[in-house]
Amino acid sequence: MQQLSNGLLSISIAEKGAELQSITRTDSNLEYLWSGDPAFWGKKSPVLFPIVGGLKNNQYTHKGNTYTLGRHGFARDQVFAVSEQTQDSITFTLHDSDASHAVYPFPFSFSVRYQLRENSLQVTYIVQNTGDGEMWFSVGAHPAFKVPLTNDTAFEDYYLEFSKSENTGKWPLSPEGLIELAPESLLRNEQRLSLHKQLFYADALVLKHMASDKIALKSGKTSHGVEMHFDGFPYFGIWSAKDADFVCLEPWCGIADHVNASGELAEKEGIIQLAAGATWEKSWSVTFF
Repeated sequence: MQQLSNGLLSISIAEKGAELQSITRTDSNLEYLWSGDPAFWGKKSPVLFPIVGGLKNNQYTHKGNTYTLGRHGFARDQVFAVSEQTQDSITFTLHDSDASHAVYPFPFSFSVRYQLRENSLQVTYIVQNTGDGEMWFSVGAHPAFKVPLTNDTAFEDYYLEFSKSENTGKWPLSPEGLIELAPESLLRNEQRLSLHKQLFYADALVLKHMASDKIALKSGKTSHGVEMHFDGFPYFGIWSAKDADFVCLEPWCGIADHVNASGELAEKEGIIQLAAGATWEKSWSVTFF
């Protein structure tokens, strides 16, 4: 376990999955991250790579070969190495291996950098194609924030506030976890989505190409909350396990297969193509108040 603190925020990160384990405001000693109770969901903030969501039949094809890869990819279950550390940041890196080649045939270096900036945490994904051919990948976040944040509030006291008025539907998921072909109504020129546990009984709320680049988790009954900034992420997931006391805010560069997906990796919706020797980088951040 690695620790990082700047006097305002203190975080801890496990080497397995480069996964956040705790986010605390040191002035209030308030924990913002979900506890990881396995009775509901045993993870806290998994990193999604080299795919986001599920594949049709858990398989894809590339250059005539078929590969089997589970939901959200393999990075969340691998042990990362600390590759760089400064006073206010720490970077974890995962490289391809014989085991990864069996399910994902590309040479790569994948890094996750956590950096503290006053009362904000910035998370940066860095993907390098270390091979001599093109590679395809997706990457995404899955942090679970505690709801309620304080003992004197309830889950239903909270809402999500979008930075711009949204006129968007949610893309439902099939029983196999695939994206259906048409959205269902969710927000109609609104900026606020009230939270209640039934909202997630049919799985995640999957959003595409929102106008907003910020979402805040707030309550009228406490001054504490979070604001996530995710400019440049075309997809977004909002999820909670059934009746659990958390909400995941998930900026994604990539998305699950849709129900009619061809299975060809290069044709996958949201897939990113990276040239040999090239590097791709994207960041999101959260402010804690």
